[in-house]
Amino acid sequence: MNPQKVRREQVRKLEDLPNIGKAMAADLRLIGIETPQQLREREAFEMYEMLCERTGQRHDPCVIDVFMSIVSFMRGGAALPWWAFTAERKRRLHGSVHP
Repeated sequence: MNPQKVRREQVRKLEDLPNIGKAMAADLRLIGIETPQQLREREAFEMYEMLCERTGQRHDPCVIDVFMSIVSFMRGGAALPWWAFTAERKRRLHGSVHP
């Protein structure tokens, strides 16, 4: 969903989250996430690795940004576009072997 249209009090299903549409919701379900509340205890980089493992392919690193955006939102952060997390992802991955 477009982050500008998200209303925290109306988030009931995965597709209600910022930056999440049908395809990304399906990816979340593939890694065992059925409800937005489950994201509070998750870590975006681990979710990404699990998705890559389950699908047998390396996904675009921007998927990490999306995961960071929804984890942050479910922990009380603002509903931001996924690209607002790109710099943080790159900073955290600097010098590592990740995507």
